[in-house]
Amino acid sequence: MLMFSIRRCILTLLVGISAALLGMIYHRAIGTTTFNFFSQSTEIATSHMASKPVIVVGSGLAGLSAAHEALRAGAKVHILERAPKPGGNSIKASSGINGAGTRFQKAAGIEADDKFYDDTVRSAGRRFQQQQQAAQSGVDRAGLIEALTRKSESAINWLVDEIGVDLSVVAPLGGHSVPRTHRGAGKTPPGAAIVTTLLKKLGEQPNFQLSTSAEVVSLDVADGTVKGLRYVSDGKQHDLEGPVVFAVGGFAGDANGLLAKYRPDLAGVPSTNEPLPASHGILEAVDAELIDMDSVQVHPTGFVDQKDPGATYKILAAEVLRGEGGILLSGDGERFVNEMETREVVSKAIMNLPTADSGSTRQWDVTLILDPGSCEATAGHLGFYLFKGLMEKKKVKELSPQAINAIDRYAAAVAARKDEDFGRGSFGHWRLLPGEGNREDEVCVGKVTPITHFTMGGAAFNERAQVLGQGLLPIKGLWAAGEITGGIHGDNRLGGSSLLECVIFGRIAGAEAAKAAASG
Repeated sequence: MLMFSIRRCILTLLVGISAALLGMIYHRAIGTTTFNFFSQSTEIATSHMASKPVIVVGSGLAGLSAAHEALRAGAKVHILERAPKPGGNSIKASSGINGAGTRFQKAAGIEADDKFYDDTVRSAGRRFQQQQQAAQSGVDRAGLIEALTRKSESAINWLVDEIGVDLSVVAPLGGHSVPRTHRGAGKTPPGAAIVTTLLKKLGEQPNFQLSTSAEVVSLDVADGTVKGLRYVSDGKQHDLEGPVVFAVGGFAGDANGLLAKYRPDLAGVPSTNEPLPASHGILEAVDAELIDMDSVQVHPTGFVDQKDPGATYKILAAEVLRGEGGILLSGDGERFVNEMETREVVSKAIMNLPTADSGSTRQWDVTLILDPGSCEATAGHLGFYLFKGLMEKKKVKELSPQAINAIDRYAAAVAARKDEDFGRGSFGHWRLLPGEGNREDEVCVGKVTPITHFTMGGAAFNERAQVLGQGLLPIKGLWAAGEITGGIHGDNRLGGSSLLECVIFGRIAGAEAAKAAASG
């Protein structure tokens, strides 16, 4: 009866996900009742949990990957999630997951991809270069990037072959030398596809437990080792013993806390993150070293909803929209940047433009335009954006003369495979030709603005995913993965590498924590 009840619960969850997936991904598309199964500290419990399981804090992709590996190693696992629904920000990820040297790249005509490490180092910028040039001690940034890039193919294979996720489509994103960002061929965005599939697999395991609406408040340390933690659920405090994997995400939504402390210059910039306090203080309380905390990624494109243009929470305009050919126009209707540059470069170019009047919210007047070919290539994303009114279809002739001229000039550059204005070298699936013949063609148009999106700083850690404390020595009994960590991305993160780091270091953390649980 217990297993029947569990399977029925899992089935209920999956039906709810299927009905509400895109609405959940983008925050407010439907009401919140769809996930009642996970409300009010509901738990998935597939067996009576013995003492000292591997405790995973956070149910995004890093936490789920850790849980999977710990279970495979024979440990029991208990995930604690402070939100009423699982998935974290990972379930919203819309562009894809990076992988170098994969069979899907080869199928797309990319025979070799040996530049992933170099692209990541270039994006990491001065933080990486200064440490290397001065031979400074500190977090092993080179080793972390090496692990991230070298293990990327195996991460894709794991998700496809073992977890059962479709990642057969490979697309270019800004800052990448070649297309290496993987997503599925269907309409479900990659973050949601990966997270929901993993949740289903975990829910089938007899030694897995997930508690939602469970707020971790402190770690229990004895003799220099993390022995467990304390959390609050239903207004009551609970103590749990076992090795801990911390996978709670970053602090871009902590506008009045850590974000205000480390980056006060970003006050008023909208965000793709929920307005929640960060959990970094829990790690600081056990002397974890925090690094790169002022390194905050401003994503260049968050949608400006014309129904509420001054809203501080904004839905991400996925980078794949530009990767598949989309262009950005200023308020004057002109291109102003290579849209395929890194997020940092494109964001700075936008923020050098005049700001738009949006009350207390700082934002800019930028238009995103996709031609018919780009629209077809991003149909899985575009359907939702059109449904929400974040983008609309217009004939070219309905645009301003300046915008028409910009489209024609870019279309000519695509036809010549040479962008003399900004040096863009990748044009995605743009196929619109220049001239009077395109005036009846429909393009997709939306307003976008930079938003705070990702925090590169966090807890120092090593290639074994151990959290590092004073003197950068490992804190026993404590691992971390995902956005809570610092040291991999430096100045800026490449698009598509957030899901990748969750998989790689989440799996490592889970396996390492399982060893600790088995030994005592």
